[in-house]
Amino acid sequence: MRIKRTTPRSGIARHSRTVAIATGLVAAAALAVPAASADEARTYSASDLTAASDAVLEADVAGTAWNVDPKTKQVVVTADSTVSKAEIAKLKQAAGDKAGALKIERTPGKFQKYISGGDATYASSWRCSLGFNVRSGSTYYFLTAGHCTDGAGTWWANSAKTTVLGTTHGSSFPTNDYGIVRYTNSSITKSGTVGSQDITRAADPTVNQSVTRRGSTTGTHSGRVTGLNATVNYGNGDIVYGMIRTTVCAEPGDSGGPLYSGSTALGLTSGGSGNCSSGGTTFFQPVTEALRAYNVSVY
Repeated sequence: MRIKRTTPRSGIARHSRTVAIATGLVAAAALAVPAASADEARTYSASDLTAASDAVLEADVAGTAWNVDPKTKQVVVTADSTVSKAEIAKLKQAAGDKAGALKIERTPGKFQKYISGGDATYASSWRCSLGFNVRSGSTYYFLTAGHCTDGAGTWWANSAKTTVLGTTHGSSFPTNDYGIVRYTNSSITKSGTVGSQDITRAADPTVNQSVTRRGSTTGTHSGRVTGLNATVNYGNGDIVYGMIRTTVCAEPGDSGGPLYSGSTALGLTSGGSGNCSSGGTTFFQPVTEALRAYNVSVY
């Protein structure tokens, strides 16, 4: 889910734009372990996994996210609480003889985009979080989520809209989820930090890496990376690709906020399905893609 902004759009909290995976324990004493089925025993090739992923995309079930796990050679499909049993069956039917490659996981809550490094920023009708301050030469910008900059012009530092930050310079959503705002206020301090953490470089994350997220709704939370190159279907045609899947919690208003590890910038908060009381799964746009797209750098 994307981390939404605070104003709903198409049933999704739009500018509070920032999934928990429930597991159950079943007593198994004295129960015989059944033999693996042919599908379970089958080893799937890279092309099989690509075909299965493409089938899930083609099925177009809102509230699902998926990525290939290279270790288990499966397509891990996370389904939120809105996905019915019939829709799960639809995914498997779409995958055909590759259905055995799908590993279905349930998560509570609903995937949504969260809008609100971590400080609140305000558009005309919603709030998001500033991701990272960046620059190109002597021109300064900040990165945030694309579902935040989508349809936004001027950005302010406060809800009263008395302190202008700048104007949207570029936006990419859906497919991607990044946007860039050019500072027009020369009196604003444009720190290269996230909170008190200095950011000196950007990189792509690795699975199991420990990471931290900061957002204007829920503050600072940590977790780990559980998947890369995930596709998320937020519904209403809002599908994004190449996302970072994590255990970090987020809520509406956290959208666009920074994901980092130490002094390394990693991502921008997109969305998810949990909250910071019960936990959840949150997805992030890799920041390196946005930096390349706009030819800017962290500092």
